[in-house]
Amino acid sequence: MKVLVVGGAGMIGARAALRFRDKGHDVIIAGRTAPSAHSAIGDFPFIKLDYIADEDPRACLRGVELIIFAAGNDIRHVPEGVDYHKHVTHANAVAQPRFFQAAKSAGVSIAINIGSYYPHVAKHLLDSNPYMRSRLAAHEGISALKSPNFRVISIDAPFVLGSVQGLKGSYDVYVQYAQGKLDGIQVFAPPGGVNFVSTDTVVDAVEAAVTRGENGRAFLIGDQNATFQQFLGAFFEAVGKPVPPIVDQEHPLLPDSLITWGRGNNLFYDTDPQETAMLAYRRDDAFRAIREDIVPHYLERESAAGL
Repeated sequence: MKVLVVGGAGMIGARAALRFRDKGHDVIIAGRTAPSAHSAIGDFPFIKLDYIADEDPRACLRGVELIIFAAGNDIRHVPEGVDYHKHVTHANAVAQPRFFQAAKSAGVSIAINIGSYYPHVAKHLLDSNPYMRSRLAAHEGISALKSPNFRVISIDAPFVLGSVQGLKGSYDVYVQYAQGKLDGIQVFAPPGGVNFVSTDTVVDAVEAAVTRGENGRAFLIGDQNATFQQFLGAFFEAVGKPVPPIVDQEHPLLPDSLITWGRGNNLFYDTDPQETAMLAYRRDDAFRAIREDIVPHYLERESAAGL
């Protein structure tokens, strides 16, 4: 099967690209920036695409049977000087369904969207949070395109932990923090917590959704409910340092703007047992990803760079 991974140079997209190629599929990655040639995905065919700017996607879509869309935008993707809420509203609620419409018109059979857990577990915040509304609108716009010849499914994940060998990752700074390399930043963890999953758990669910997922559905996945002290502590323990204490103040690596449900609160949940069994994704894997993927991959790159 010919597979296009949009956002394939990112953490989730890259793991999906590697998994589907390992299963024998013909995989192409697309995005705004090509991956490093020395990374695990450096030899994948790459097509430059900025779906947010409404670039013509037809070159990406020729002959594609399956799309894995791992390019939803959040606070990490907002260009400097651009209004955060306007950006995510356009990127998620407008540009994403527009791209899926192009995929449908091009004859793509299946499209899997990596979405967000917020519309499922933080419904009370939808009215006040434009980002959360944009993620819900993305799914609704995509789901409306379903047809007998175009299956569309969302896999909605919480905080995703993982890395890809040779690629810089969003969690590198947490390893540096645990190593004591971020001068001037107090060592502590904010109160509260959330659900975490690994990239491998997400890709397990994507694989299952391709063959068994109900057309038009959004499936909430989840793995480990953990405090931010446990989350940061896993990085500290992985580099041989003690777990940081809890201090009730804004954290520079976990700012209040990221903890949208309120610092000191927990956004914990359990997934539907039947859906979890149907998707058959691995469990108790989130913090393993810190110990066995994120920290070792960062240390490998650190060593190769002579740092």
